[in-house]
Amino acid sequence: MLYIQPLTRTKLSFQSSATALAFSRLFGIQRHFSTTPQAMAPTAKQYDFIVIGGGSGGSGAARRAAGWYGAKTLLIEHGLSGGTCVNVGCVPKKMTWNFASISEALKDGVHYGYDIPSDISFNFAQFKKARDANIKGLNGSYERNWDREGIELVRGTASFKSAKELEVKFKDGSAPALYTAPKILIATGGHPVRLHIPGSELGIDSDGFFDIEELPAKMAFVGAGYIAVELAGVMAAIGVEVHMFIRGDTFLRNFDPMIQKTLTKRYEDTGVKIHKNHKGFKEIVSLKEGTGKNKLLKLIGNDGEDYEVNELLWAVGRAPELEALGPEKVGLKQGPKGHLVVDEYQNTNVEGIYAIGDVTGQAELTPGKSSLLAIAAGRQLSNRLFGTSHPSGGPHLANSKLDYSLIPSVVFAHPECGTIGLTEPQAIEKFGKENVKIYHTSFPAMFYAFHPAEEKKKQPTEYKIVCQGPEEKIVGLHILGLGSAEMMQGFGVAVKMGARKRDFDACVAIHPTSAEELVSIFDLRLSFFEAWV
Repeated sequence: MLYIQPLTRTKLSFQSSATALAFSRLFGIQRHFSTTPQAMAPTAKQYDFIVIGGGSGGSGAARRAAGWYGAKTLLIEHGLSGGTCVNVGCVPKKMTWNFASISEALKDGVHYGYDIPSDISFNFAQFKKARDANIKGLNGSYERNWDREGIELVRGTASFKSAKELEVKFKDGSAPALYTAPKILIATGGHPVRLHIPGSELGIDSDGFFDIEELPAKMAFVGAGYIAVELAGVMAAIGVEVHMFIRGDTFLRNFDPMIQKTLTKRYEDTGVKIHKNHKGFKEIVSLKEGTGKNKLLKLIGNDGEDYEVNELLWAVGRAPELEALGPEKVGLKQGPKGHLVVDEYQNTNVEGIYAIGDVTGQAELTPGKSSLLAIAAGRQLSNRLFGTSHPSGGPHLANSKLDYSLIPSVVFAHPECGTIGLTEPQAIEKFGKENVKIYHTSFPAMFYAFHPAEEKKKQPTEYKIVCQGPEEKIVGLHILGLGSAEMMQGFGVAVKMGARKRDFDACVAIHPTSAEELVSIFDLRLSFFEAWV
């Protein structure tokens, strides 16, 4: 091995330019033969398709591109596999709703003659442990599906270097790496936000809700949307004293007035304390640190009133998860609330960059519905990008896109409610009052036949069909009561297909069910159930 003794410039005094030149050449030779590695610019690894975000939408798009069309696909995810829906959204929410529904069923059983004690205990921590284990299994299912379809997964946070290149900082702390593709999909989802007031960090958000192991005795919810309604309903059903602080007179203000009014009243009737037209809070103060009943917060209101609770949940909205990605670096256009602006084909304003799901804000639905919407949008996008020239696809996929009209949605409240299409006010505004017909019914579900009259009043079932024009095309359907979630999936197909009121009427009713009401409302005033009784 050739070895050259290192030379130190600072200890040499050059007497002539010739001497200086000689030493300069020696330094060059030393650098040439040195065994010390020299820093080199990292090379970006090439893919056909890069998907940022391993939630419902990102997974759907990646699996369609790689599994169906053989695209070399990279999936970048910094959190748990499955995204919001699987980990802190619709899946654990529905499990918790089921847990609470069992508590309600135990109370109902007494009216059927079951000798059920009123003080049956339960172990919420045990339920949480079982729920977490189930979610972990779903994480693994996602990862096995990705591996089976040849999708490469990297764990880290992506940021744009250019419109075709991303840098990923890995969770394990190893050196960042570069990845490039002609097509990049942003499916990073969203995150809950809080009010910017002193002490807001002392409360939790919907993500933190699923960390609760020890139940609080008294809990406050700030917000009037589906997250507040669903989680407050769960807590009330299992015995927590629930306070809801809302800015208006009703919650779910984007839903039909029937659902707003009936569900708000139902919550009040079952003991939820709803603070209407609330002016908000100016500060949150910790009175005692701890968990469950041992935690104590003071909520200081703008109206001069204070409240002491064991837990506070902020449900004041969600924002797109984009900060680390740096969309401004490549000139991506964003809307007023920070969402990425896309066209009907999920294209952003930058060629080769696409976006789906909550990061676009295209449809503000409950997490369960927005996740399925993102899956459908992701699959259609991959069909268009990779399927047109593939044997498994064809030219007919060149214009593949998701139809965002008439999307059914359900809120797992207590009771659950479902909706599709226009509300009554929206239909009147769009078509004119003279061109809109409303079919409405409310009745006690047979399940509550043995409940005392006063208790029966607290268990509403109510339906509304919104029709347009002489053909009475159904442009809106709104239902509330037991079984509404399962019911809405089926009726949603009919409405999506363009059903008219007479199509509903032509369907023979299944008796005795609550759903028969929807195909048996004879006129605008009298429901089938009222006529039959």
